[in-house]
Formats: sequence, structure tokens, C-alpha cells
Amino acid sequence: MKKIIIVLILLLLVGCSSLENKNNNNNNRNLNQKEEEKIVMKVKIEDKEYNANLESNETVKELLNKLPIELSMKELNGNEKYSYLDYSFKTNEYSPNTIQKGDIMLYGNNCLVLFYKTFKTNYQYTKIGHIDNMEDLDNKDIVVTFYKK
Repeated sequence: MKKIIIVLILLLLVGCSSLENKNNNNNNRNLNQKEEEKIVMKVKIEDKEYNANLESNETVKELLNKLPIELSMKELNGNEKYSYLDYSFKTNEYSPNTIQKGDIMLYGNNCLVLFYKTFKTNYQYTKIGHIDNMEDLDNKDIVVTFYKK
């Protein structure tokens, strides 16, 4: 009788271990799919290149179809660079309350904005993406190139 109980316990442990491995494999597969789904764009500011992680929305799809684009971006308020485009995009505006350093937004339907400082805002934007490790930019107009990775 003891042998039967020991065998049943061993079978149960092996089964649980197998189920746990399947769950871990599924979780890893889901994480890899999410990483593959990330949309990335290159942003060259003057002579420095950055990766921008993009949102998954209609505005981004339209923007990607326009790339590469080189823009002369004007300085505004000591925290952002902007450029009005010759074309407009579909929008999904919202009020972010706080703009994060590195955010790329669309103001209205044709003004691309690159933020280099974090601050509070009441304005509405459509989120394009975000640049991690964004450096502060000088209080001057700059040339920025957006292109596919």
C-alpha cells in the first residue's frame, strides 16, 4: 500500500512539473510576441540617433508611411521642438496631464512635437511614441530626421 501511495505522489509531482513547464513556455512565447510587436522608429537629432518606441494607432501607421522625413523643428517654451507638416493625420487626442521627457506627440492633426523636458499640461495630443534616454536639447531650432529602423 505504501508503494502505491508513493507512486501516486511521484506521478502527481511529475504531472504538476510538466504543467508548470508548459505554462512557463506559454508565458515566454507571449513575452516574445509582445517584443516582436513593438514598433520602433529611428530619430536622428542633429548628429545623435535614438530609438523611439511607437504606439499602435492609426496616426503612427500613417506616419510610418511618410518616412523618412527630415524636419526643421522650432524651439518652444524651453521644453519642446515642433514642426507643422504639409499633411494631416487621423487623431486620437487625449490630455496626458504630464508630458514626459522623450514623448513624441501630434498636436492638432499636423503638428509633430518632440518634448525634451517633463512638465504638466492641459493641452490635448495624440501620442506617437517615446524616446528613452532623451537628452536635454539646447534652446535653439534643430533638424530632426525620422526614419524606419
